[in-house]
Amino acid sequence: MTRFLILLISLISCVNMSGQQLVRQSKELKLMGTRFVITATAVNETTAWKGINAAIEEISRIEKLISSWDPNSETSAINRSAGINPMVVSTELFSLIERSKKISELTSGAFDISFASMGHLYTFDKKERPLPEDQLIEDIRSSVDWNKIVLNPESKKVFLEDEGMKIGFGAIGKGYAANMAQKVMREIEGVKGGIINASGDLSIWGMVSNAEASWTIKIADPKDIDRAMATIEVENTSVVTSGNYEQYFTSQGKRFSHIIDPKSGYPTTGIKSVTIVCKDAEIGDALATATFVLGVKDGLYMINKLKGVEAIIVTDEDQLLTTDNIHLNYIK
Repeated sequence: MTRFLILLISLISCVNMSGQQLVRQSKELKLMGTRFVITATAVNETTAWKGINAAIEEISRIEKLISSWDPNSETSAINRSAGINPMVVSTELFSLIERSKKISELTSGAFDISFASMGHLYTFDKKERPLPEDQLIEDIRSSVDWNKIVLNPESKKVFLEDEGMKIGFGAIGKGYAANMAQKVMREIEGVKGGIINASGDLSIWGMVSNAEASWTIKIADPKDIDRAMATIEVENTSVVTSGNYEQYFTSQGKRFSHIIDPKSGYPTTGIKSVTIVCKDAEIGDALATATFVLGVKDGLYMINKLKGVEAIIVTDEDQLLTTDNIHLNYIK
């Protein structure tokens, strides 16, 4: 999922509680095929850049592990062996797949990493194009089923039951990378806080201001991403947004999002953006996709049942809807 600029970040203060002046540095670059902005707040500039560079190195490592475009990745090896034989993978990748299946169960299949089996059917280039033939979608849709991802915890083997079946981490990978990048930054002495912005998947940590201030996240209007619809104050959490305004196509004048419903095989409609606020960027990434697929009513119902998780939805009709316990500052 590509999500550019739905979340704009502003820092109210850059002075810590002891009165020491903190230095904030940021770097924007392309990783995992999308735009990352890595921000570190530290005791000095050298330390801030040490944190940023450590995060970049970690994200690059994860990209090599989970990429379905790199023929040498473990993920590509799993996909090549679909319907033929199981593949032994690293504990890290096995655990990510295992967690992905648990989220599939939680969301009744609205999130499903085997959606990659039909990703090639669509081109999300903002152009007018016909929908694929119904029969073609139906033929491939049978291979989209998280239950057909067979895991052996003892041997760390992964087997995709159907030949031609594929898995992909586009709906969870950037959140995972943001989590791991934050982890390595936290281990560097003198780095006091920061944000990993993985094209809209934000992992936010550290008190980088005085006791009265916090990170202010602006929820942008999908029609005009330079305009904020609302703001939210957060500390030590993740704020993850999926939107349909960067990757889409139109057919007979109707816009279709890049987020595919695993059950129907068709792109989702009805929602312009979903923002999930929770502690874990990986979970937030997956739940944002699931909410898109479930739709407004079922999506809000699901999130309201989850402890410590909140959602903000902008519908195709430009309604801004939220779960029960989130507090936004609305901008008129």
